[in-house]
Amino acid sequence: MLPITPRVGSPLRNIDFRLLLAGATASQLGAQVTLVALPLVAVIELDATPLQTGVLTAAETAAFLLVGLPAGAWIDRMRRLPVLIRADVVRALAMASLPLAAWAGALTMAQLYLVALITGVATVFFDVAHQSYLPGLLPREQLVAGNGALETVRSSAQVAGPGLGGALVQMVGAPFALLTDAIGYLLSAVFLRGIRTPEPPPPAPAPGESLRAQVTEGLVFVFRQPVLRVIACTTAIANFFTAMLMAVQTVFLVRVLDLPPGAMGLMMSASAVGGLAGALCAGTLARAVGRARVIWLSPLLTGPFALLWPLAGHGAAAVWFAIASAAVFFGAVVYNVAQVSFRQLLCPAELLGRMNATLRFMVWGTMPFGALLGGAVAGAAGARAAVWVCAAGFLLVPVPLLLSPLRRMRDLPESAPVAG
Repeated sequence: MLPITPRVGSPLRNIDFRLLLAGATASQLGAQVTLVALPLVAVIELDATPLQTGVLTAAETAAFLLVGLPAGAWIDRMRRLPVLIRADVVRALAMASLPLAAWAGALTMAQLYLVALITGVATVFFDVAHQSYLPGLLPREQLVAGNGALETVRSSAQVAGPGLGGALVQMVGAPFALLTDAIGYLLSAVFLRGIRTPEPPPPAPAPGESLRAQVTEGLVFVFRQPVLRVIACTTAIANFFTAMLMAVQTVFLVRVLDLPPGAMGLMMSASAVGGLAGALCAGTLARAVGRARVIWLSPLLTGPFALLWPLAGHGAAAVWFAIASAAVFFGAVVYNVAQVSFRQLLCPAELLGRMNATLRFMVWGTMPFGALLGGAVAGAAGARAAVWVCAAGFLLVPVPLLLSPLRRMRDLPESAPVAG
């Protein structure tokens, strides 16, 4: 088979972008193994209740509420690449502590919560710096292709990682499968250290300008942009119900559908095929129907498939869960590629960190509450009831978009109107 040659003008011709992509591949693959292995440690090894699994999911995302806003201001005062490398090293050390504790017979739910919180804080800094770093690495005309490539990597990891995670859990046990994640983060740090594109020093803050003033500047920028506001509202709703699903899906698949770890991993891998398909065709769809139109069409057309989640049953009927996830993930990835690229084009470079952190605070800050609600509903009424609530919630996702000016637009302007 002939090697694939990057197109002229492709970001893949940029060796530093390829290193960024390689780092994302390593870390995402490990993270997807953990998506299966970490809740299985709680459910199988420590016999966690549904509420405890909800608290574990909440701990993973609570950092966006705790440090989400100041993280953007801090990152706008720093070079982004060193932040990415340090965050990877912290995550690797935290994840490696779990198999060590299991080997010593000292693993507890308290340690799971602590590791989830530490890796969550590091992920806040990594994600905000990552989205803020890319526009300095690629020219503007390559941003959509670059984000599409990163989404392809993430979606590919979602296909391969859970299946690998399920197999590793069956072979070596859930705690030791987590070593894959630690290794992935370390490899990511190594690849990132190879990037040689000079990163200009961040602009010095104005004399007397406090951290609070910088945070406020990011908030004002987001809230004065009508398109950013509606994107934030939509994504916050989607993430709330996604967190509900994350909190209960392991309990649902293992205890309700009676799937073994390997089958559970394969089920989650199959569902991620939709995300990979969305990443591969996001750019084409945006050009065909319009960059604004694709943002509201994608959740509108794919959200109703979520109603298949709670209809899944034993044996072959479990496939409904995979079909629903594939469709919903397809729409989510198409939506994300379009709206993230728009945000990067819209925002001045000196505000990227604060803009991304503000949006992350708003859209990821709902996730701990969704996870806690999912665990509470599952504990009170059963995991299937909690999945029904998740499914119904996904029908609400496109509502803010349909009530916004986006519904009457085909393409997004590179300079969005500012609210008065």
